Amino acid sequence: MIPTLTTARLLLRPHRTEDFEAYAVLWAEPDVVRFIGGVPFSREAAWSRFLRLPGLWQFLGYGSFAVEERASGAFVGEVGFHDFKRALIPSIEGTMEAGWVFAGAAQGKRYAEEAMRAVLGWADAHGTGSRLTCMIQNDHSASLHIAGKLGFRRFAESSYGGQPMALLERPRGATNTGR
Repeated sequence: MIPTLTTARLLLRPHRTEDFEAYAVLWAEPDVVRFIGGVPFSREAAWSRFLRLPGLWQFLGYGSFAVEERASGAFVGEVGFHDFKRALIPSIEGTMEAGWVFAGAAQGKRYAEEAMRAVLGWADAHGTGSRLTCMIQNDHSASLHIAGKLGFRRFAESSYGGQPMALLERPRGATNTGR
């Protein structure tokens, strides 16, 4: 049910139980979660988050992909879509909300853009709704830059977890060429 996508350097695939150790380390990195709630996840919280991943695919028909470096076979992050029923104004509930996260050692290699281009292509062909959304903390300039290159445009400001957020959207089926 969960597809596998390949890029020049990455394999985007279903999460596997053996990914959990690297997954827990990723979500415990302070620099990784700095703009995603700001608090490193305990092993227990990472496990709960890990367990919900198959449920997204089961109930929504989309979800997150584990990102593996093709050269090393290492788990380096995750990308994909979700609908977490966030209490936001304006609401993005019912949209495919895009997200990406990479371990500190994998950042700065342009993996996020490469992986997201692949999943956006998949979403354009197989997704639901007329638009894709994402939510990025206003001072996370790196992710805002990536989102812009992927064709996401700011449509509103909001607040989530006490932080100011940019809400962005991209029409499903938009050209995936970026700048």
